[in-house]
Amino acid sequence: MKDEDIIKGCLRKEKRFQYLLVAKYSAMLLTVSRSYTPAHIGAEDVLQDAFIKIFNKLHQYDSNRGSFFGWMRKIVINTALKKLSKMSYTHERTTEHLEDIQLHPSIYQQLDAEDIIRLIRQVPEGYRQVFNLYVVDGYSHKEIAELLNISEGTSRSNLFKAKRILRKLLTSQKDYESWARIS
Repeated sequence: MKDEDIIKGCLRKEKRFQYLLVAKYSAMLLTVSRSYTPAHIGAEDVLQDAFIKIFNKLHQYDSNRGSFFGWMRKIVINTALKKLSKMSYTHERTTEHLEDIQLHPSIYQQLDAEDIIRLIRQVPEGYRQVFNLYVVDGYSHKEIAELLNISEGTSRSNLFKAKRILRKLLTSQKDYESWARIS
Protein backbone atom coordinates (compact mmCIF):
# COMPACT_ATOMS: atom_id res chain seq x y z
CA MET A 1 0.00 0.00 0.00
CA LYS A 2 1.25 3.49 -0.83
CA ASP A 3 2.24 5.95 1.87
CA GLU A 4 -0.33 8.41 0.53
CA ASP A 5 -3.16 5.93 1.19
CA ILE A 6 -1.83 5.09 4.65
CA ILE A 7 -1.57 8.80 5.53
CA LYS A 8 -5.14 9.46 4.39
CA GLY A 9 -6.41 6.53 6.46
CA CYS A 10 -4.48 7.70 9.52
CA LEU A 11 -5.87 11.21 9.12
CA ARG A 12 -9.35 9.64 9.24
CA LYS A 13 -8.23 7.97 12.53
CA GLU A 14 -8.74 4.47 11.12
CA LYS A 15 -6.93 1.94 13.30
CA ARG A 16 -6.17 -0.34 10.36
CA PHE A 17 -4.09 2.37 8.67
CA GLN A 18 -2.41 3.35 11.93
CA TYR A 19 -1.38 -0.28 12.35
CA LEU A 20 -0.10 -0.38 8.76
CA LEU A 21 2.00 2.73 9.34
CA VAL A 22 3.57 1.31 12.48
CA ALA A 23 4.13 -2.10 10.87
CA LYS A 24 5.74 -0.59 7.78
CA TYR A 25 8.11 1.82 9.51
CA SER A 26 8.72 0.68 13.09
CA ALA A 27 11.84 -1.40 12.33
CA MET A 28 13.54 1.37 10.35
CA LEU A 29 12.60 4.06 12.85
CA LEU A 30 13.72 1.88 15.77
CA THR A 31 17.17 1.77 14.19
CA VAL A 32 17.14 5.58 14.07
CA SER A 33 16.03 5.74 17.70
CA ARG A 34 18.79 3.34 18.77
CA SER A 35 21.34 5.62 17.14
CA TYR A 36 20.39 8.46 19.45
CA THR A 37 19.45 6.85 22.75
CA PRO A 38 21.63 5.24 25.39
CA ALA A 39 20.55 1.78 26.49
CA HIS A 40 19.15 2.90 29.85
CA ILE A 41 16.62 5.25 28.24
CA GLY A 42 15.22 2.73 25.82
CA ALA A 43 14.93 3.23 22.10
CA GLU A 44 11.50 1.58 22.17
CA ASP A 45 10.16 4.21 24.57
CA VAL A 46 11.48 7.01 22.39
CA LEU A 47 9.95 5.38 19.31
CA GLN A 48 6.58 5.04 21.03
CA ASP A 49 6.65 8.72 21.99
CA ALA A 50 7.67 9.59 18.44
CA PHE A 51 4.78 7.63 16.93
CA ILE A 52 2.35 9.53 19.15
CA LYS A 53 3.83 12.78 17.83
CA ILE A 54 3.71 11.46 14.26
CA PHE A 55 0.01 10.66 14.54
CA ASN A 56 -0.74 14.00 16.23
CA LYS A 57 1.19 16.01 13.65
CA LEU A 58 0.34 13.99 10.56
CA HIS A 59 -1.81 16.82 9.23
CA GLN A 60 1.35 18.97 9.09
CA TYR A 61 3.24 16.63 6.75
CA ASP A 62 3.84 18.21 3.33
CA SER A 63 5.00 15.82 0.60
CA ASN A 64 6.45 18.76 -1.34
CA ARG A 65 9.00 19.37 1.42
CA GLY A 66 10.48 15.88 1.53
CA SER A 67 9.84 12.19 1.93
CA PHE A 68 7.44 10.81 4.50
CA PHE A 69 10.14 8.63 6.03
CA GLY A 70 12.47 11.64 6.28
CA TRP A 71 9.76 13.62 8.05
CA MET A 72 9.16 10.80 10.54
CA ARG A 73 12.90 10.30 10.99
CA LYS A 74 13.28 13.93 12.09
CA ILE A 75 10.49 13.47 14.62
CA VAL A 76 12.23 10.39 16.06
CA ILE A 77 15.57 12.23 16.26
CA ASN A 78 14.02 15.29 17.90
CA THR A 79 12.09 13.12 20.35
CA ALA A 80 15.29 11.33 21.38
CA LEU A 81 17.23 14.58 21.72
CA LYS A 82 14.50 16.21 23.79
CA LYS A 83 14.29 13.22 26.08
CA LEU A 84 18.04 13.31 26.61
CA SER A 85 18.10 17.05 27.25
CA LYS A 86 15.28 16.72 29.81
CA MET A 87 17.40 14.22 31.66
CA SER A 88 20.36 16.62 31.49
CA TYR A 89 22.34 13.66 30.30
CA THR A 90 25.98 14.57 29.96
CA HIS A 91 28.60 11.94 29.67
CA GLU A 92 32.02 13.04 28.62
CA ARG A 93 35.02 10.83 28.39
CA THR A 94 38.53 12.00 27.76
CA THR A 95 40.05 10.97 24.46
CA GLU A 96 43.55 12.21 25.11
CA HIS A 97 44.81 8.67 25.60
CA LEU A 98 43.73 7.60 22.13
CA GLU A 99 46.46 7.17 19.56
CA ASP A 100 46.34 8.42 16.01
CA ILE A 101 45.25 5.39 14.08
CA GLN A 102 45.11 4.75 10.36
CA LEU A 103 42.83 2.00 9.17
CA HIS A 104 43.47 -0.08 6.12
CA PRO A 105 40.62 0.45 3.61
CA SER A 106 39.80 -3.29 3.53
CA ILE A 107 38.34 -3.00 7.05
CA TYR A 108 35.23 -1.42 5.64
CA GLN A 109 34.61 -4.44 3.43
CA GLN A 110 34.60 -6.72 6.48
CA LEU A 111 32.00 -4.76 8.44
CA ASP A 112 28.27 -5.18 8.03
CA ALA A 113 25.61 -2.70 9.13
CA GLU A 114 25.14 -4.40 12.52
CA ASP A 115 28.89 -4.17 13.24
CA ILE A 116 28.87 -0.47 12.44
CA ILE A 117 25.79 0.23 14.57
CA ARG A 118 27.31 -1.75 17.46
CA LEU A 119 30.52 0.29 17.25
CA ILE A 120 28.71 3.63 17.04
CA ARG A 121 26.61 2.76 20.12
CA GLN A 122 29.85 2.44 22.13
CA VAL A 123 30.75 6.10 21.52
CA PRO A 124 29.85 8.36 24.48
CA GLU A 125 26.44 9.98 24.08
CA GLY A 126 27.42 13.59 23.36
CA TYR A 127 29.94 12.58 20.73
CA ARG A 128 27.59 9.99 19.25
CA GLN A 129 24.77 12.51 18.85
CA VAL A 130 26.99 14.85 16.85
CA PHE A 131 28.42 11.97 14.81
CA ASN A 132 24.96 10.67 13.91
CA LEU A 133 23.57 14.09 13.08
CA TYR A 134 26.56 15.04 10.93
CA VAL A 135 27.62 11.77 9.28
CA VAL A 136 24.42 9.73 9.19
CA ASP A 137 21.75 12.42 8.85
CA GLY A 138 23.68 15.11 6.98
CA TYR A 139 23.13 18.05 9.33
CA SER A 140 25.63 20.94 9.22
CA HIS A 141 27.61 21.98 12.29
CA LYS A 142 25.46 25.11 12.48
CA GLU A 143 22.25 23.02 12.53
CA ILE A 144 23.72 20.63 15.10
CA ALA A 145 24.74 23.54 17.31
CA GLU A 146 21.17 24.87 17.24
CA LEU A 147 19.59 21.46 17.86
CA LEU A 148 21.85 20.54 20.78
CA ASN A 149 22.32 24.06 22.15
CA ILE A 150 26.11 23.93 21.77
CA SER A 151 28.60 26.00 19.79
CA GLU A 152 29.68 25.08 16.27
CA GLY A 153 33.19 24.59 17.63
CA THR A 154 31.93 22.08 20.17
CA SER A 155 30.08 20.28 17.40
CA ARG A 156 33.28 20.03 15.34
CA SER A 157 35.28 18.92 18.37
CA ASN A 158 32.73 16.26 19.33
CA LEU A 159 32.71 14.94 15.75
CA PHE A 160 36.50 14.71 15.75
CA LYS A 161 36.47 12.90 19.09
CA ALA A 162 33.73 10.51 17.95
CA LYS A 163 35.73 9.58 14.86
CA ARG A 164 38.83 9.11 16.96
CA ILE A 165 36.99 6.82 19.38
CA LEU A 166 35.55 4.82 16.49
CA ARG A 167 39.04 4.32 15.05
CA LYS A 168 40.22 3.09 18.45
CA LEU A 169 37.24 0.74 18.75
CA LEU A 170 37.89 -0.63 15.28
CA THR A 171 41.50 -1.41 16.12
CA SER A 172 40.51 -3.15 19.35
CA GLN A 173 38.28 -5.61 17.51
CA LYS A 174 39.40 -9.23 17.19
CA ASP A 175 41.93 -9.83 14.41
CA TYR A 176 42.46 -6.11 13.87
CA GLU A 177 46.09 -6.69 12.84
CA SER A 178 44.88 -7.92 9.47
CA TRP A 179 43.09 -4.69 8.61
CA ALA A 180 44.49 -1.85 10.71
CA ARG A 181 47.80 0.00 10.84
CA ILE A 182 48.69 2.05 13.89
CA SER A 183 50.92 4.99 13.03
